[in-house]
Amino acid sequence: MTLEWGRHYAMVEPSQFRVDYAINPFMDPAVQPDPQLATAQWQHLVETLRSLGSTVDVVPGRADSPDMVYAMNLGLAILRPEWEGAGRRSMVMSHMRFPQRRNETPSAQRWFETHGFATSYVGREGVGAHFEAGDAFPFGGDLVVGVGPRTDELALKHLAADLGVTVRGVKITHPGMYHLDLAFCPLDERRAIVCPDALEPTSAAALLALVPEPLVITEEEAIGTLCANSVVVGRTVVMPACPPRVREQLEAWGFEVVLVDVSEFHLGGGSIRCLTNPLDITLGRELEAVPGGRVVAPPAEEGFAA
Repeated sequence: MTLEWGRHYAMVEPSQFRVDYAINPFMDPAVQPDPQLATAQWQHLVETLRSLGSTVDVVPGRADSPDMVYAMNLGLAILRPEWEGAGRRSMVMSHMRFPQRRNETPSAQRWFETHGFATSYVGREGVGAHFEAGDAFPFGGDLVVGVGPRTDELALKHLAADLGVTVRGVKITHPGMYHLDLAFCPLDERRAIVCPDALEPTSAAALLALVPEPLVITEEEAIGTLCANSVVVGRTVVMPACPPRVREQLEAWGFEVVLVDVSEFHLGGGSIRCLTNPLDITLGRELEAVPGGRVVAPPAEEGFAA
């Protein structure tokens, strides 16, 4: 069945985007993006999503936050149809691992609150668990969350209790795939792009077991093309690049591949998924409600106790 989420996004306008520091292997302050080209690429992505029927809301950037353009990491939005009033739309704000990005959160929080979201945190201002929303995806009724480089395992418990869902942790170990959104892309209810090389082996096996029909990509494909960092609108996969083998499988499954060049943003370590934050993940549809929440911790590495 076609994904029902991915039809409403928040994106941050790119006027402040630049590379001021290096917090991932892609970033080099000596190599700066072309501002005009970056703006044109970002606008093309917005136009592409809107042409496919998605709604795109634009969030203002801030001058001291050049990475804020990577809107996926501002927070995790969940719709709660059973709630009334302001709490019907909720946003768990990210608590960034690196202090260079923490100024983004209060600005984003104000924007979301003025647009009808009730906001919460798992940690903030350097205190408490770190959580970055690029590590969190619904799949199979659960919230799959990558832990390791950017998100703490302690965040799983907070998310489960806050949202009232099952949170299933997988351990990320690859330094170049520091968010789950660089290694995992849900396609529909049965299928997802998965890069096992991003994960500790037992977590990779657990994630592959969760996805009935995985499209497995290699480390080279994931890092070299950022093809897992894509978004899905119905049966269309909007991708920065697509290896021929991956395109062949997607088209065999009935997907259309649309390529959008966002290469200027690759200089900061993010691509199409990183630039977009879905606002329509819904409790009771994508996520099964579990009163009080439930945590499935990352599988223990073979040879070690859980």
